[in-house]
Amino acid sequence: MNVLIIEDEKPAARRLSRMLVDLGVAADQMLHSVEESIHWFQNNKHPDLIFLDIQLSDGLSFEIFDHVTISSAIIFTTAYDEYALQAFKLNSIDYLLKPIDKGELKAAVDKYKNQQTQQSEIHINFDDIKKLLIHPVDRKYKKRFTIKVGQHLKVIPVDDIECFYSENKGTYLHTTSNRNYLLDGALEHLSTVLNPECFFRVNRTFIVRIDAIKDIIAYANSRLKIVLNSYSETEIIVSRERVKEFKNWID
Repeated sequence: MNVLIIEDEKPAARRLSRMLVDLGVAADQMLHSVEESIHWFQNNKHPDLIFLDIQLSDGLSFEIFDHVTISSAIIFTTAYDEYALQAFKLNSIDYLLKPIDKGELKAAVDKYKNQQTQQSEIHINFDDIKKLLIHPVDRKYKKRFTIKVGQHLKVIPVDDIECFYSENKGTYLHTTSNRNYLLDGALEHLSTVLNPECFFRVNRTFIVRIDAIKDIIAYANSRLKIVLNSYSETEIIVSRERVKEFKNWID
């Protein structure tokens, strides 16, 4: 199996390559921009499988397909975890949310191998996905959460929430009044119902609200430390793979 990684963040590309090696899959090539990718595809044999980051340093990776015709199977690596995923599903392709989880990566690779065994064809409508990324469809996001407190129900507006976090297999929200409440469901589900203009998943454990950020501090290994107005129980660190997206988000 010939594998190509297209990812503008070189540490993220190297991390993905190491994770693939652990699965017995070697990435033969790594590219880091739209321009570099176009030139490479025009002068090299196309791979069997591409891991493709959507947002590259010089534009959306879909621009590559405006210049070259590619028949390779594609697994997207993406931070667009709210409005784009439905398009991915409709086009029968796979995707991995950043930061990439080893289990999810294995499942995606296994899915590709099964499709090859069954000789299934994947038809990707890049134009439709690109439109959704640039002009996302209007949708309604959660405005409040209902929490059970003893025999009572408490309604908490999202504007009163500083962050959501996972701890000991539970999912919690932390309020501006410095209270923690247990939620039903996983953090992954919250990413699909929260307004991405207001909330950002900084790592696999925390989702933070932009208005609750008190300070942003440079941290070890090119990461960032987030200080919220009231939450102080655990350090909140933006994972290295998400630093770029985080900086774009706060802009």
